[in-house]
Order: sequence, then structure tokens, then C-alpha cells
Amino acid sequence: MPAKQPIGVFDSGYGGLTVLRSIVNKLPQYDYLYLGDNARAPYGNRSFDTVYQYTLQCVKWFFDQGCHLVILACNTASAKALRTIQQQDLPTLAPHKRVLGVIRPTTEIIGHYSETRNVGVLATNGTVVSQSYPVEISKFFPDLKVFQEACPMWVPLVENNEHEGHGADFFIKKNLHELLNKGPMIDVVLLACTHYPLLYDKIRDHLPIAVKLLSQGEIVATSLADYLGRHPEIAAQCSEGGERQFYTTDSTTEFDSQATRFFGEPVRSLSVNLG
Repeated sequence: MPAKQPIGVFDSGYGGLTVLRSIVNKLPQYDYLYLGDNARAPYGNRSFDTVYQYTLQCVKWFFDQGCHLVILACNTASAKALRTIQQQDLPTLAPHKRVLGVIRPTTEIIGHYSETRNVGVLATNGTVVSQSYPVEISKFFPDLKVFQEACPMWVPLVENNEHEGHGADFFIKKNLHELLNKGPMIDVVLLACTHYPLLYDKIRDHLPIAVKLLSQGEIVATSLADYLGRHPEIAAQCSEGGERQFYTTDSTTEFDSQATRFFGEPVRSLSVNLG
């Protein structure tokens, strides 16, 4: 039996920490290793091949640390790189290790929340262009109509600590107006970017009260708990000490300041050079 190691959690920057927060709340017994590729963020406006190459390099780094399970807590990486890594790289690179994403857990259940069969997806431009959500949702709920809206200003608002200001209200109202104009019957809206939970309260304020608002963190955490329950051979390889380690490919000072807001408690990180 291989030595037990932490569960790896990856994002191009800080947003994945909102997912990690939910995972830790749901599964506090495990050890976690977080890597933010902040030096090359954001991934959202990069090509499919570039996102794939960057994500694969980071996945290999997790494997070098001994991780048997890696979660891509990044919608862009999940949309543009996960399938290729799972199908093309894992069989030869590490056939007994697993890499999971954040899109499938959400698309497996979103239809259960909608009565009108009209759902909205708020995401970065890269995720919208990839069409990953409409494609994956159609596999589980072919009757659902999916309307997408790219929100290019939302991530900069969050990362520049302007998400509680009036400027955030302007852009949130603008994007929600555009989304609901596309699909007036929308009764469920998904936050398909891990930064967006920091805007949750403002988004909720500007959405009609009858429209449900879904955030990915709890969905992914519940899905991971179910996955580990169905795959005890993977769970048995994940160490259980309740410890968390944080790494960034950029400045640790900047990362720690931002990450503390996203994770909800003080973060002390180490710098890593991926070469």
C-alpha cells in the first residue's frame, strides 16, 4: 500500500480556496495541499492548449509531492484541461492516481433545483466559450435550457478587494440583467467561478427572490465525500491529520493577504518554482 498523502487542491489563483473551505468543513479529517498558480493567473483568457499545459504541470507537481488525489478547484482548468489529463495523461503518467474537477459534480444535480427547466450560468469568459456547462448539463438533464453570461469584471473586483463597493453593484446588476434577458424563465442561477462566492450576498440582493442561487463549494464537497465513500481504495491513500499546507507560484506575502479573505482564516504559504 502506497504511503498516505494529502489531497491536492489546485487553482490558478485564490478562488479554489472557497472550494477548499467547503471541503474542509465537510471532510475536516483529511490533510490538504493547496497550490495557486498565481504567477500565471488568470487562466480564463488563455487558450485551451496553454491552460492544459499549465494545469498538467501543476498536477505533476502534486504527484511529485505524493498526492494520490487531486481536485481541480478551478472552472477554467476543469473546462479546458481535465478531460485531456484524465484520458490522455493519467493512463501512462499515474494510472492509479485520480484527478477530479468542479464542473461534473454541479452538472449532475443542477436539474433537481429547477421547476421551469431554465437555468443560468454565471462564469468567466473562458468557461462560457468552452461550452462545458451546457454540454455536461445536457448529458444529465437533456430537457434543461442553459443560458450563460460571462462576467469579466467580477474576478478583478474580488481580487482588488472592491467586491463590497458600489462598483460591484453596477457590474452585478448589469450582468444579471443580461442573463435574465436571455432567459426570463430562469429559476436557478449557478455561480460557475470559484471567486463568485465572495459576491454571493450582492448577487442574491439583485436577483429576484424566487430565483435560487447555487454556489459550487458545498456541491463539490458533498460530491467528494460521496466519491471517497464509493472508492475506499482512494480514501485509504489519503492521510488524515487535519493539516493544511498552502503553496503559491508567486509572492507569498500577496498570496497570504488575499487567501485569508477567500479561505476565511489566516493562511501562511510557501513559494514554489515550477521551472
